Order: sequence, then structure tokens, then C-alpha cells
Amino acid sequence: MISYALTPRRVFLGLLAATMTLAACQGAPSAPESTATGGRTETAATGRAQPTPGGRTETAPTKSTEPTATERPETTATERTATTATPKGSCVDRVLGAMNDTQRVGQLFMGAAQLPTPPEADLDAMRSYAVGSVFLAGRSTAGVTKTRSLVDGLQKSLGQTAAGQRVGLLVSTDQEGGQVQVLQGPGFSTIPSGKTQGTWSTATLRSRAQGWANELKKAGVNVDLAPVADIVPASIGTANAPIGRYGRQFGSTAGVVSPHVTAFVQGAKAAGVLTTPKHFPGLGSVKGNTDTTASVTDTTLTRTGSNIEPFRAGISAGAGLVMVSLATYQRIDPQHKAVFSSLIVDQTLRHDLGFKGVIISDDLGKAASAQSTPLSRRALSFLRAGGDLTLTVSPKGIPTMAEGIRTAMRQDPKVRTMVANSVRRVLTAKQAAGVLRCPS
Repeated sequence: MISYALTPRRVFLGLLAATMTLAACQGAPSAPESTATGGRTETAATGRAQPTPGGRTETAPTKSTEPTATERPETTATERTATTATPKGSCVDRVLGAMNDTQRVGQLFMGAAQLPTPPEADLDAMRSYAVGSVFLAGRSTAGVTKTRSLVDGLQKSLGQTAAGQRVGLLVSTDQEGGQVQVLQGPGFSTIPSGKTQGTWSTATLRSRAQGWANELKKAGVNVDLAPVADIVPASIGTANAPIGRYGRQFGSTAGVVSPHVTAFVQGAKAAGVLTTPKHFPGLGSVKGNTDTTASVTDTTLTRTGSNIEPFRAGISAGAGLVMVSLATYQRIDPQHKAVFSSLIVDQTLRHDLGFKGVIISDDLGKAASAQSTPLSRRALSFLRAGGDLTLTVSPKGIPTMAEGIRTAMRQDPKVRTMVANSVRRVLTAKQAAGVLRCPS
């Protein structure tokens, strides 16, 4: 935590308190304490671990010496000060200002709720660390009504309260189509693959995407981790393990993929569901799958190539999130995986493309490509690169990742500012999704 002892601000507040005591008979108002509010590739049929060909492939658990306790950390004096602060401004700013550090850091994680019944140990880890978003993982044929019942239970169990406002969950899933459709059963359409969708007119896709998003909305899901914005060159095709093998792409050129990404985003947005173009800056030209391969490197894509255009289109259409891949891009930043590269996340996606929404990682829990980075540093490294929301299919690792951020917040004011900025973006997305409602 940052100590303010013996600072000019501390002296000023002491003098102010004395002055206010003398003025109390006149009803002089007190000055509120201000709070700093600065700064998955799903692969293999979308990457997160799943037993089916279209789902994520489970990777062997990595033995770690990192702590795994799931008890809620003790609230510190600094956190209590943040909790009582009431900064003026927007609803988002008021809620942010009222959150303690545990709540703030919790907003930066999206943990998997494995279907059909999320393990209690996973829910305990998320509850203890105030995790603010969940990903419905696996496969379900329960249908809309039963899925809604499950989601309502998660909202009740994991939702937070700050500044007198209920802060609900961003609830996401992979509802792309083809082999990558997590939610099925009564009330859910059977969605064709992205490759098939790419042959439709954009008007047809926009209409269909709105219908699919309406189904998600009825089920309580407010974020679709779709569409796939990756371009798979015809010369690679099914040799592209994460995308082409499963026909997840809209096409093999930006001229086809970009307008279909736009149509999908617009359709879902019309239904009130946030979308997530993925996997930035493109995963269509690699051969390996980052979920099952320790090191996947792209040797062709650039910061200004055609691979960027579908993401630019999705952003322009109003995408609420963008997902960053776990591959390394030789011609952009050969020293870092995309999720840990400030050149890719902050400079290219945030600055070059002007994206103001939530930047979400590919799976940083079980993915093979994440294992070379210590668990305690994964979420922190993503945050430092410019990311906001860490996705993990292994919620048991959240305590260790969250403590990594909390420790850095105590040591570096810049990290505290980064956390505040990212939480603000997440809360803004929640307001758009209708799970943060403030009276006007």
C-alpha cells in the first residue's frame, strides 16, 4: 500500500480538520478523501480446456510452489480508507472509489465456471477474491431456462456491492458456432461454423447474430467471446490448429472477414450482448495451438498488415472487449508473448486502433503457452502490458495471481493507477451490459 505519512497532503488534511472543527457551528462541509483513478486464445476449438474436438484441450496441471489459500485477504487500513471515500463524478467513478483493494483486483479476473455444475472449490476461490466476471466453460445441453437459473445463482453468490450499488458479473461463454458452441439445448439455436457464416450476406449474419445474442441474453449471458477475427490464409487452411482445423474463421482474406466481424458485432450489440473479437493481433497464420503447445510463434503478421483490419472493423462496430492471443509475433515483438507485450496490447490495440473498451487475455490458467511465466506474475504482466481482464480456466490459481497484483500495488503507485484505470473500463462494460445500474 502507499503510505501518505508526513506528506504535504497529510499536513493539509490535519489543518483542514482543525479549521472544520472551528467552522462546525456554521455547518461547513468536510472535504472528501479522493481515490486514485488513473491508469485466450481460445484455440483448439477455442482454446480453453474441453474434452471435445471443438473445445479446449486440458493441459496437465503444473506443480507450483505459489500459495493457493482461498481465504479472503484481511482488509488493510488503506483499503478501509478507499471503502469510505465518496468521490464525485459518474456512477462508475463512485463505485470505483468505494471499492477496497480486494474488490478492485477481483474485477480484473474472469474465472471459469465449468458446466454443468461448477466445482465448489472454484467458486470458493472466486468468492474469496471478489472475482467480478465468470466464463461458462465446457459443454451444456441444459437449454436457456436451466442456464438462466445457474447464472442467476452465480450472480447472487459472486456479485458485489459498492457505493450502495449492486455490481453484477460479466457472464461470458464461447458461442461462435460449429464445434465451438458451449450452450445448447432447448431455446438455443444450432449455430453453423464461422466458415459457413462467412458465406452468408452481412445482412443475414447480422440478423442471425442478433437472434443468437437474444438467446444468450435470456440465459443471463451478457458477453459472447466471439467473433473470431483471425484470417486463415487459404494456403494454410486446416493446418492452422487453433482456427482453420475447426472452421472457426469467416474467411481467408480481410475483405471477407472484416465485414462479417462487423455484422456479428452489430447484431449482438442490438440484442444487448457485448462481443469480443479475437485473437489479437491474429492467430490464423500459425500452426500450433497455444493451449497445448508451449511456444507458438507467428513469423508473418505485422502491426499494420491486413491481419489488423478485422479487429479495426469490430472496434468500429462497437465491440465491448477484444481478446489478445498467447502467441509470439516475430515481426512485432519477438521478445514477448502478445498478452505480455506493451507494444501489442497498449501501443497497437489501445493507441493505434484507439480501443477504449476492455482488453481481455486468452487463458492464463491452464494454457501451455502461459506456463513459462510464473503464476504470480501472469495477471500482473498482462496488466503492465496494458490489459484489463485476465481470463483463467483454472480459478484455483486466482488467489496467487491476485496477490501478485496486490503486492505490486503496495510497492508501485503506477500499478495502483493501472488497476484503477482497468477497473473503470470493466465497470463501464458492466454498465453497458446492464449489471451495474445507478440511479440517475
